[in-house]
Amino acid sequence: MHENLSPPGPPPSPDMVWIPGGTFAMGSERHYPEEAPVHRVTVDGFWIDRAPVTNAAFARFVQATGHVTFAQLPPDPRDYPGALPEMLFAGSLVFVKPPGPVDLRDITNWWRFERGADWQHPWGEGSTIEGLMDHPVVHVAYADAEAYARWAGKDLPTEAEWEYAARGGLEGAAYAWGDELAPGGRPMANHWQGLFPWQNTMEDGYERTSPVGAFPPNGYGLVDMIGNVWEWTSDWYRPRHPDEKQKACCIPRNPRGGAEQESCDPAMPAIRIPRKVLKGGSHLCAPNYCRRYRPAARYPEPVDTSTSHVGFRCVVRPR
Repeated sequence: MHENLSPPGPPPSPDMVWIPGGTFAMGSERHYPEEAPVHRVTVDGFWIDRAPVTNAAFARFVQATGHVTFAQLPPDPRDYPGALPEMLFAGSLVFVKPPGPVDLRDITNWWRFERGADWQHPWGEGSTIEGLMDHPVVHVAYADAEAYARWAGKDLPTEAEWEYAARGGLEGAAYAWGDELAPGGRPMANHWQGLFPWQNTMEDGYERTSPVGAFPPNGYGLVDMIGNVWEWTSDWYRPRHPDEKQKACCIPRNPRGGAEQESCDPAMPAIRIPRKVLKGGSHLCAPNYCRRYRPAARYPEPVDTSTSHVGFRCVVRPR
């Protein structure tokens, strides 16, 4: 069911697309447990960025505001009890491809906290974004994405808004383009081909991120909703969707209090860092690991974490 079919006026900025409001089946019961149960959700119409925020756009924000990203600041020892002092340096998580097969249960086999890694130095000290200005910005923590959105006069999408937009009008389809991952053998998004994390056959043409719009748009004309980089949403993470009896309509746009504390990782009781929902998967999602290149997929990301495969896009809601 669709509502608000016509936009209320011209787009707030030329890079935004109007998404008519409506009710849809959110989630999936065919993949990972955190995506269940499927439940009906209603969203109002909204504008959304056609593509993830690029390095070029983020550079304009930094130049205008002087913003310093989370990755560029040394961690506060009080936030990380028990951490070794020599590990508390400015940096970010970078994917490093191992030379051969590794234990997929241990993410330290491919993730490294690299000194000097940030949005301008995506692989650590000595790297640059030269030639990557049309790629999605990465190494942005939640606060960085939120700061950009405020500066641009926008907001971050809720999980429901994001998933509704990503589906492109395809109710219940596994992917943003249908039920086949690569129809006719054609890659439809930037994700990992081969055996993660050591063998990337690059059938889609890209080892890391790709320029925004390198793959076909979805039914709403949005690009890179799937793959390339994960995207922040404003919702606190919960390990399961509410069922129909708990919530028959809208998901709160900015839940506070208990929801924030519930989002913390129960496996780390000493470090209470709340987590937001990431959506869309990234260029590191593979058929043999993290099959989250789907609209229903979701992942809990601590708000203090930035990586080489997480970015964001923004929305504007009519007032």
